[in-house]
Amino acid sequence: MLHPPVSKPEEESPSPSLFAQARSAVIWRSGAQIVGQIITWGATFLVIRILDPHDYGLFAMTQVVLAVLNMLNGAGLASGLIQKPDADERTIRQLYGMLIVLNFGLGAVQFLIAPLVAAYFHQPIVADLLRVQAFIYATTPFVAFPYALLARAIDFKQQAKVYFLSSITGAVAALAGAYAGLGVWTLILAPAVLYVTRAIGMTKVSGHHYRPLFDFRGAGELAKFGGLMAAGQFFWVLQSQADVFIAGRVLNPATLGLYTTGLFLTQILVSKFVPAINDVAFSIYARMQDDRDAVAQGFARSSRMVMLVAMPFYIGLAVTAGPLVATVLGPKWVEAAPLVRLLAVAMPAMTLQVLFSPACSAMGRPGINVHTGMIGAVLLPLAFVVGLRWGVTGLAASWFFAYILYLAITAWRVLPVLGLSAMALAKAIAPTVTPAIAMGALVVGIDHLLPVMAVQLRLAILVAAGGVVYLGWLWLFSRDIVLEAISMVRGKPYYRAGEGPAQVTSAA
Repeated sequence: MLHPPVSKPEEESPSPSLFAQARSAVIWRSGAQIVGQIITWGATFLVIRILDPHDYGLFAMTQVVLAVLNMLNGAGLASGLIQKPDADERTIRQLYGMLIVLNFGLGAVQFLIAPLVAAYFHQPIVADLLRVQAFIYATTPFVAFPYALLARAIDFKQQAKVYFLSSITGAVAALAGAYAGLGVWTLILAPAVLYVTRAIGMTKVSGHHYRPLFDFRGAGELAKFGGLMAAGQFFWVLQSQADVFIAGRVLNPATLGLYTTGLFLTQILVSKFVPAINDVAFSIYARMQDDRDAVAQGFARSSRMVMLVAMPFYIGLAVTAGPLVATVLGPKWVEAAPLVRLLAVAMPAMTLQVLFSPACSAMGRPGINVHTGMIGAVLLPLAFVVGLRWGVTGLAASWFFAYILYLAITAWRVLPVLGLSAMALAKAIAPTVTPAIAMGALVVGIDHLLPVMAVQLRLAILVAAGGVVYLGWLWLFSRDIVLEAISMVRGKPYYRAGEGPAQVTSAA
């Protein structure tokens, strides 16, 4: 049964200023991310068509090292500054100094261990790739520090402009490298150009005049929070890179390239858009940390809005994997289609799971994220080891079973901190699941009925049919969710029957 919006007196509405900040932050952070990613994807998919799976396999081997070291790059320290209600100039300058020391040190470490990593993967070129990539660490302090200053003010507009510009420069560099025949070095050049542009831009738009302070006495509280955040990130890295670390010694670079490119395709939403939502959500939750009811309601609504987009995206990927891969990636990648299908069905659980971390940290409980991350750091690698017994197909399938269990464990540990019950969260997101499943079933049926035709035409028909079914189902049976999403975009609070006034986090 449909329920009309419930009228509420004006005085019960959330703070207009904070609501406006949240909406503006989401629009700028996510909007610029979307536009920037569209440009980046256009370049990325062209580059994928030019390069070979072997190139992407080698690149994936280097990313294991970068991911592990990057969790020590001081992002947790920056988050500590954002979360801290009051921070004096000395603390801010100490953060700047910490970021510089940490990242220049990490660059040196990566340069030194490069030969050992190459020997582990039995690929000598990996050492050269890692040495060149070590330069990127020098740009990190000049991105992370301005970001922390802007995020404290919930000002994502200037950051969004810089991120958009850097996305364009990175895309241009990628295309130039690919067409110049640089091969795997294209994948090293593009992020280097992107991060240099981003570092220059972020330093400029922040307008700060702080000088780094390398006297870290009295910075224990900031270091402790940052350390807990880094520990949580460390275990996340173990989870996210364990598959390549384990499979890199078993699979050849070409097969590994098929797997990692399929994973890239299925993780587009959770790795490119959800982090933008989480960045804003963390800042907003930190402002509301003393009002647990508001955080609980905001988290439920935020999850619903994310899954409203995520569910049809992932189910759509799963049921159109064949024509989609052939159309977007090209003929040399068709063997990745079955892997995309398996990975896509695991991504809804992963997407929901990663939403918990910023809310828990903003409530001042990053230690729970660390403990949960430790569980995931054991659970996922075990699943990958077992899955590899059936080759790359088993590796892809293991994601589903591992993340269903990991999501349940995370929810069990974090929901009490947020003051939200599992039933309430399930009720919030359930209306997005049913229409997505119905859409997937119909698309599979249509796909079987269609005659042989060009893959591009088949993909267009399936996508159009799926979109009509999903949106039509929502409008007929869950119209209030559609109205809620429209209200969010328009910047107006929306009240669903049985719920209180929409908190500012509903904008996230």
